[in-house]
Amino acid sequence: MSPVVDVAPLLHPYRDRDGDRDSSSQGIVPSSPSNGAGPPTPNQRIASLDVFRGLTVALMILVDDAGGAFPSINHSPWFGVTLADFVMPFFLFLVGVSVGLAFKKISNKTTATKKVMLRAINLFLLGLLLQGGYFHGRKHLTYGVDVRKIRWLGVLQRISIGYLLASMSEIWLVNNIMVDSLVDFARKYYIQWLFAIGLCSFYMSLLYGLLVPSWEYEAPRMDLSALTSGTQTIYCDVRSSLQPPCNAVGFIDRVILGEHHLYQHPIYRRTEECSINSPDYGPLPPNSPGWCLAPFDPEGILSSLMAAVTCFVGLHFGHILLHFKDQNQRVLLWCMSSFPILIFGFVLEMLGISSSYKYIIHSFCIRSLLCFL
Repeated sequence: MSPVVDVAPLLHPYRDRDGDRDSSSQGIVPSSPSNGAGPPTPNQRIASLDVFRGLTVALMILVDDAGGAFPSINHSPWFGVTLADFVMPFFLFLVGVSVGLAFKKISNKTTATKKVMLRAINLFLLGLLLQGGYFHGRKHLTYGVDVRKIRWLGVLQRISIGYLLASMSEIWLVNNIMVDSLVDFARKYYIQWLFAIGLCSFYMSLLYGLLVPSWEYEAPRMDLSALTSGTQTIYCDVRSSLQPPCNAVGFIDRVILGEHHLYQHPIYRRTEECSINSPDYGPLPPNSPGWCLAPFDPEGILSSLMAAVTCFVGLHFGHILLHFKDQNQRVLLWCMSSFPILIFGFVLEMLGISSSYKYIIHSFCIRSLLCFL
């Protein structure tokens, strides 16, 4: 279970905290939105965004504190989607909406890029401090991290990656066109949409095209009573596997990051194959597979790229809020954007691409609609 981290202040990255600072000095200046008055001025708040942000934080606290007692609202062990699986997509969606509203007009792209990179690095380092292994838990009074086992990726690191990609696309991939119609809206942002589609295509090509070889790992010493030896061999040599031991997402993380730098308590230990108390954690059942104790990072490299696409969905919804004043028109455009994504997700389900919170594409499709709702 990931620790409770309040990321709400990070979801509106360019709000002027000093009050007197000129926004143009940051490379960002306010502009008059198209098609009417649009969203509130920089000194005003968007109530719906604040409410959604607050509800998401409340949901995060609920599932983190009550998920252990009620496994039905805890993260899905592998396939399927539960209440806890919506927290991260909601945060990423909010990041995208906030980025779309923050970069209404950019006077200096270089300055804006430097500030985005600085914020992304700071957020990544904060996540590294909180989840990299420096803190040893509430019941331990020791601190410090073994660099040989530091966990490089985590919740805040994933948010920083999504924020960085969404912000860079907003700075460099948006055409300087005044939006007076839907055609102008598409011409202004179509490169950004193609970039998001390219991320999805790259992800899917690796997920289903990469050959995953057999691999070994060192099982934790405390659990060796249930295993035949300390070194476990996982036999794969397959493509397109979505199961825990032989998927391309875990393979890429093991090759680039190393098995000692991954999350050491993967969620699939709650599956029926790995726990007699499934869907909760528990002792290994008899004849459990060797991969039950293998490390796997739910916030890995490839899955974080796919998660970043949720930021682009929020970015698109923020653009609609920015350029269209009429509420009915906004709702219509949001529906036109959401329902095709939802249908695409169900089509993937019908094709046998099962929904997995860990890395699969169409669970993102379903959550994108729910973010809108």
